[in-house]
Amino acid sequence: MKKIWSFLTKRPVIQGFWALFTNSRLGNFFNGAIYTGDLKAVCVPGLNCYSCPGATGACPIGALQAQLGGWKRGFAFYTAGLLILFGALFGRLICGFLCPFGFIQDLLYRIKTKKKLRVPNKLDTRLRYIKYAVLAVFVIILPIFLVSEYGVSTPWFCKLICPAGTLEGGVPLVLGNPDLRASVGLLYAWKITLMLAILTLCVFLSRAFCKYLCPLGAIYSFFNRSSFYRMKLDEGRCTRCGACSRVCPMDIDVPHDLDGPECIRCQECKHICPHGAIRSDFAAGIKHKEASGHAAD
Repeated sequence: MKKIWSFLTKRPVIQGFWALFTNSRLGNFFNGAIYTGDLKAVCVPGLNCYSCPGATGACPIGALQAQLGGWKRGFAFYTAGLLILFGALFGRLICGFLCPFGFIQDLLYRIKTKKKLRVPNKLDTRLRYIKYAVLAVFVIILPIFLVSEYGVSTPWFCKLICPAGTLEGGVPLVLGNPDLRASVGLLYAWKITLMLAILTLCVFLSRAFCKYLCPLGAIYSFFNRSSFYRMKLDEGRCTRCGACSRVCPMDIDVPHDLDGPECIRCQECKHICPHGAIRSDFAAGIKHKEASGHAAD
């Protein structure tokens, strides 16, 4: 029983199960259809395209763009509320365990290559701000201000950037629908080119999209230092051996940046630590909040 539980709680297993669970309409991949039932009104926590034939739920970034685009007709707080709830509870744990596109990136990085890439620290730090610009411009500003005379806005991030949408929705739908294949043009060519570039980069650079472009990761990063689920370093046990930082898929300096905005709480540092200096649970977040409260008193 312990071996079974140990297997079921491995991160790749959880990621694979969740990706399958949120894309369980497998038959639609063969007929080129999109599920439009009642469950499609529910946002999943990770980046998973609404137009994916197998998707059973909506992508929170796509839903947020749609709601911001229709703000003049009244703003629905459902998606924003869910994002706040997910972030307040888990922070970027969702990126590490419950994002199908994050799972795809992890699989790609497992491909054996002669040399993996590592971006110089100063450049890496600057590049990580791009995802906040993507969130501000393509998810918030453009959908709000570029609205048609009928009050309809374009989901600009989905239309111009999102590689998850192209991979999960655009490619299967075009392959399954002759009419769509006959109508694709420059925009589709751009999205395919961008997707292939990002996926290729992810073979050589761990979680490249998460680090530099993902607006959903940018949203969850705001909650990392205050969410209920937390990672905590025992300073007394840590010897600064560097083992944790070497296995971190987000390439952070774990002893200094554990639980910072870039930490996806994947637990890799926790499992590799030879001294048991890292722990993670909801209690860590609660105790942190209690300690902060006592300090304020």
